[in-house]
Amino acid sequence: MPPTPERGSGRRYSGMDAEERTRARRVAILDAALELFGTAGFAATSVKQICRTAGLTERYFYESFKDRPACLVGLYEALVTGLRTATEVAIEAAGADIEVAAREGLDAFIGYLTEDPRRARVVLIEVVGVSSEIEELRHGVLRGFADLIRAVWLADAEIDPGDDEIQLTAVALSGAVNNLLVDWMMTGRRQSPQVLARVCATLFTSALTGVRRGDEGRG
Repeated sequence: MPPTPERGSGRRYSGMDAEERTRARRVAILDAALELFGTAGFAATSVKQICRTAGLTERYFYESFKDRPACLVGLYEALVTGLRTATEVAIEAAGADIEVAAREGLDAFIGYLTEDPRRARVVLIEVVGVSSEIEELRHGVLRGFADLIRAVWLADAEIDPGDDEIQLTAVALSGAVNNLLVDWMMTGRRQSPQVLARVCATLFTSALTGVRRGDEGRG
């Protein structure tokens, strides 16, 4: 059974109170998990290794996470938050042109993952098949990015927001980008991020054209 975490006394050490120290230890554990899960892999990493890399005892691991899968979830959620934020900021900065917004969003999405292959390995590979709960979480993340694609497209007045094909196309594209990046990881990261982004932008532009034509045909 995991040891009981130390209760904060409210006293300050090194300028931090108990709550701040707990947050700092959690960040250190997640940094260590990123290094180990993103290089050796989740299955090959123990709690003891995470703690040794973080420079903490195991009691502090269990202060933040009940077990290794919970740590993986915490890291995955943090990376997905960073990924989505980078993508949304790029889309917003792109302005009203849908194709430019899609291209800039893709550049940011792919850039966030490829600039640190450890992120890509955790987000794309290490979370797969760990548990049914994590699979549900992962599916929700993919659906969330599909919703983001749909939101970009719906800025076009020509597109019917009630069209189910728009959502299905967005889901297909979300999966396609995910699979392209998995393939990139599994085959040695041979292509540049710029090539990956261009391929994805072509897919998005073609899909947008198809969605517009489909709405015209049903109009």
